[in-house]
Amino acid sequence: MGTEDYNELTSNFDLLSTLEMVRIMNQEDKKVPLAIEKVLPDIARAIDIIVDGFKKGGRLFYVGAGTSGRLGVLDAAECPPTFGVDPEMVQAIIAGGERAITSAVEYAEDDIESAKEEIKKRNVLENDVVVGITASGTTPFVVSALEEAHRRRARTILVTNNYNSPAKSFVDVAVEIDTGPEIIAGSTRLKAGTSQKLVLNMFSTISMAKLGKVYGNIMVDVRPTNQKLINRAVRIIKKITGATEELALEKLKACNMNVKEAIISILGNLSPEESKKLLNESNGYLRTAIERLKAK
Repeated sequence: MGTEDYNELTSNFDLLSTLEMVRIMNQEDKKVPLAIEKVLPDIARAIDIIVDGFKKGGRLFYVGAGTSGRLGVLDAAECPPTFGVDPEMVQAIIAGGERAITSAVEYAEDDIESAKEEIKKRNVLENDVVVGITASGTTPFVVSALEEAHRRRARTILVTNNYNSPAKSFVDVAVEIDTGPEIIAGSTRLKAGTSQKLVLNMFSTISMAKLGKVYGNIMVDVRPTNQKLINRAVRIIKKITGATEELALEKLKACNMNVKEAIISILGNLSPEESKKLLNESNGYLRTAIERLKAK
């Protein structure tokens, strides 16, 4: 496996000065986006599968062990506040459970039966999408979870940093990112982990954009649950509507802190109830709702 090879460029890493160490790590990290660039078509196919599942009422599950599992947890946790979705919509399954989020539970990645049980417990079905994240491509917990999800007719995606994973024979899409040997041999929390983080960013961000959670490049479904996010919501409303800060905040509160409803209320001079109705008729797509207002 490429991720387990020894990197000749860093064979004397422990003898370098601090600045030299920083430079060589930076040079190696620059290779990650180039490796991802080679598999963009596979990433796009995976995203289309995720979006299709969401539109059918399905859920997205990230499955991983160790670093890969924690990256899945991180991406799933960010979806509700960023895109205003229910926490059930994007979920993470990590080998070893919650304890493994903050502490290493190395033996858990070999627990095949536990992986199957996690898929069964969540009643994964055909409209759901399961993404297995494994640098090696061979992690038993991940492969087993993907296999069980496939057996239950869910769509399956593999994100790996090696070729010829046993899961390739039954997943719908395999995203194989060749990040090569790590600076420290086998430490896949480095380049491999960085590549996985970037790909998961694409999965969640682009799929949510395709579901109308983004207007242009603005997160219009943000949940204003603290003062920083309330300020952000007000700025979003001001930018799209041209309203004053006072009016933006007033409408935001009147619309139960729903940014899109506040925008429609201002642009269409509608009550919160009317704004909500128009958005529902537009399937939650702000752009569609604005076009309907213009057509009136």
